[in-house]
Amino acid sequence: MKLNPLDDRIVVSPLSAEETTSGGVILPDSAKEKPNKGKVVAVGPGKLRDDGERMPPAVKKGAVVFYGKYAGTEVKVAGDEFKILRESDVLAVEE
Repeated sequence: MKLNPLDDRIVVSPLSAEETTSGGVILPDSAKEKPNKGKVVAVGPGKLRDDGERMPPAVKKGAVVFYGKYAGTEVKVAGDEFKILRESDVLAVEE
């Protein structure tokens, strides 16, 4: 199954959270923070402006992005977890 986001939405595959601290302590699942970094797997066509033209998205497929901890909607498709975000929910793109 393939996800096709609409308008200015993007589909992100969250990257796993840190499993150990900088001191080497292994964190249990209950202590791990929600991931706020992921890889873009699909991008919508862009936001529709008032004049009917589409603004092309600034985020490209394959980019690694940072987003807010509670941003977007979590979905599960064919056993894989994804987040669907608006492009405006992206805080930064990793280069």
